[in-house]
Amino acid sequence: MATTSFATVVGMGGASRLTSGFVKPQVTARNPLRQAMARGNGGRVTCFQRDWLRRDFNVIGFGLIGWLAPSSIPAIDGKSLTGLFFDSIGTELAHFPTPPALTSQFWLWLICWHLGLFISLTLGQIGFKGRTEEYF
Repeated sequence: MATTSFATVVGMGGASRLTSGFVKPQVTARNPLRQAMARGNGGRVTCFQRDWLRRDFNVIGFGLIGWLAPSSIPAIDGKSLTGLFFDSIGTELAHFPTPPALTSQFWLWLICWHLGLFISLTLGQIGFKGRTEEYF
C-alpha cells in the first residue's frame, strides 16, 4: 500500500498541497564541507567513489578473449583481422629503424584492431559492473 506524503507546490496561482505516494517529502540540503569536517577527514570532499575505476581483471581477460575470438575469423579475403595486423607488424619490423609509411596497411589494421579491442573492453566493463551492481 502506498503511503501518503504532502508536498507544497508553488506556482503562479499560489501554493497548493499535493497528496501523492510518489512525491517525496522535502529533505534539508546538506553542506558537503560540513559533512567532511564531521567525518574527520580533514575537510577533503570527494564527489565520486575513491575506487572510481573499479578495476576487475575478469573484465580485461574476458574482454580480450571476447575480441580475439571474433577478430580471428577469416573474413577479409580469407584472412582474419588479427592475422593481418600481426603480419603487418612483421612486415614493418623487417625494416625496423625506418618507421612505417603513412600509406602502409599497418595503420589501418592497427586502428581497426585496437578500436575493436577498446570497444569490447568498454562494453565488457559496462556489462560486468552493471550486472554486479544490479543496474540490470
